[in-house]
Amino acid sequence: MSSPRRFDIIILGTGPAGLQAAIHASRRKVAVLVLGKETKSSLFSAHIENFCCIFKLSGEEMISTGRQQAANFGAEFMDQDVLSIQAVDKGFEIKVESGDVLQTAALIIATGTQRKRLGAPGEKELLGKGVSYCVDCDGNFYRNQHVAVIGGESAAVDGALTLTEIADTVHLVYSELEVAGDLRQKLDQSSVVCHPGVKVDHIEGDSEVSALTLDDGRKIEVTGVFIEQGAKGIMELATTLGIQLDDEMQYIATDKQQATNIPGIYAAGDVCGPPWQMAKAVGEGCVAGLSAAKYAKRR
Repeated sequence: MSSPRRFDIIILGTGPAGLQAAIHASRRKVAVLVLGKETKSSLFSAHIENFCCIFKLSGEEMISTGRQQAANFGAEFMDQDVLSIQAVDKGFEIKVESGDVLQTAALIIATGTQRKRLGAPGEKELLGKGVSYCVDCDGNFYRNQHVAVIGGESAAVDGALTLTEIADTVHLVYSELEVAGDLRQKLDQSSVVCHPGVKVDHIEGDSEVSALTLDDGRKIEVTGVFIEQGAKGIMELATTLGIQLDDEMQYIATDKQQATNIPGIYAAGDVCGPPWQMAKAVGEGCVAGLSAAKYAKRR
């Protein structure tokens, strides 16, 4: 295996907070990498009308321009989802869905808030009674049981693979599989039971989950349902890194420099809480980029 590529700063997220952080950090002559898929940003499909000095512009145009600005100052981009982050000597080590391993002195989390609901009957009623949105948080409660993971992107596949070491049987339900080579290969070689091309019709159970009914009429008997749509979210990252959240355990807590309680880790944008406005995200991204660059140079 080749040695991990090393950067001064790695930014998670290609929305306004992440891009602004990349622009300001790169201007400080440090090596910056931005991770994430631009089409997954909530800005990508938005239309902006309330940002200072801009009458109306599509989110797709803004992201494209922001990426080009950051690239002009030297930032690199990798359209990959993050699977895991761990603290190592002199910083942090990140594994992405392709199997590549990266290292960085400083980390900026700007992933937004994206806990996608299914909208299926039984989901809300059985939340915490067998329905979960975080394999890393709740997986161990289902040792030697039958479980299902809903989703076809990196968080779902990685979660299903993790559960094969805990649960008796793991089902993966998805309408379309969207993962890169290494993760796809691991799934193909695993014991995960895949159900492609289907959606969940409803989640069954009285006081706790008992089964999933799919839109093709099939029923899967399970005691746990993990809804993992998209990439790794704030709770998964915070759980593994020990990042302090707010009093309601929903958002990352930061100081005025956008620093978290973990030295070298910064956060900006929607992950830090409302209001959900691009102006706030850009401002926090600016501060996070400058703070992380200063920290990385000291390191």
